[in-house]
Amino acid sequence: MWSNPPIQGSRIVNEVFKADSLYNSWTEEMSGMASRIIDMRKQLFDKLVELKSPRDWSHITRQKGMFCYSGLSPAQVEAMKEQFSVYLISSGRISMAGGASPDVG
Repeated sequence: MWSNPPIQGSRIVNEVFKADSLYNSWTEEMSGMASRIIDMRKQLFDKLVELKSPRDWSHITRQKGMFCYSGLSPAQVEAMKEQFSVYLISSGRISMAGGASPDVG
């Protein structure tokens, strides 16, 4: 038995990369999303500093991408869920893309 990925995705990408207007729009959107994630990281870091957290949170702004490893232990993650309804996986990984400015403030 053979399995192949669907071809629709690659056809869409091909169309976007062929048309300057679509490509420019796509790169603008990607830049906007990346900037928003960087801003979310900065807001979270700034709030933790403002709250005088004794930990070094500089890794939040040094890391790149949609996710951030918080450094929280599984017990701390569980406490965040139970006490504050903050949901992250037991490794402490947080989705920075899923955050919103009002959530940080």
